Amino acid sequence: MLGLQPVTENATPLPHMTQAGAALTREIEILDEYGQRRAIAIPIERPLTVFVDKRELVTLMTLGSAPELLVLGYLLNQRLIATPADVESITVDWEVSAAAVKTRVGIEHIEARTAKRVVTTGCGQGTVFGDVMAGLEAIVLPDAASARIRQSTLHSVLEAMRQQDSVHRRAGSVHGCALFKGSELLMFVEDVGRHNAIDAIAGWMALQGVKGGDKLFYTTGRLTSEMVMKAAHMGVPMIVSRNGVTQMGHDLATRLGMTLFGRASNRHFLCYSGFDRFDSEPEPMRPSVRVVSSGNEE
Repeated sequence: MLGLQPVTENATPLPHMTQAGAALTREIEILDEYGQRRAIAIPIERPLTVFVDKRELVTLMTLGSAPELLVLGYLLNQRLIATPADVESITVDWEVSAAAVKTRVGIEHIEARTAKRVVTTGCGQGTVFGDVMAGLEAIVLPDAASARIRQSTLHSVLEAMRQQDSVHRRAGSVHGCALFKGSELLMFVEDVGRHNAIDAIAGWMALQGVKGGDKLFYTTGRLTSEMVMKAAHMGVPMIVSRNGVTQMGHDLATRLGMTLFGRASNRHFLCYSGFDRFDSEPEPMRPSVRVVSSGNEE
């Protein structure tokens, strides 16, 4: 829905990036429970090996819908670069399944900073580096008076996602993430893992100079500590998930003053933390279902 070009009036030098498009699905033949053969679409999962200044860093399993943004956001969320201006170029070549990142001045102590790897709970076994939690105490999110959400706005967000055209609707097996300002959808990305999708949105935000303080992040995936941590690094104080939240995700969000909504679909939701940011507009209680006796019991 949005292109990958940076905002032109930004005087900061931004990376040159390819736009390596790729097919997102392919058809296969299946045999169903009725003994019928038919064609269905499935997502295409691709390995993308990231090289930084000719040094192999990590291999990401991805749908490939926005690989350049994925790589940029990954580097930002791993705290390996501070801004997009640290990168001179990102070149993705699907023929060799590689992304070549050229930085402007290199990444200081990259060997030591990437030595400790943690396998995350993400689909496809995402990887984060051990010091990624460092700096969380320095994160200052907007206070509850300036960044909040009404229940009616939350309903609008959920309705927008219900109507969003998606690979998941056509083929399943992917996660989607979105960035909203109020009820306005700014960016939507799908990938085989929710970590990839949030990284791509982080890359888009950095490239476009979009700040997170008045934004809401939506994901179809569960809210683990890694997802909460990445949203916090992006400066986004409110997260909505179609899924649930883990204990570590809840603890981290509470510590940072973030608002988490989970099990959010149609008009149903649970607010797990950050109640002070939420303007509740309670709906009428649904009548309970009464079991009527047949009168034949003794």
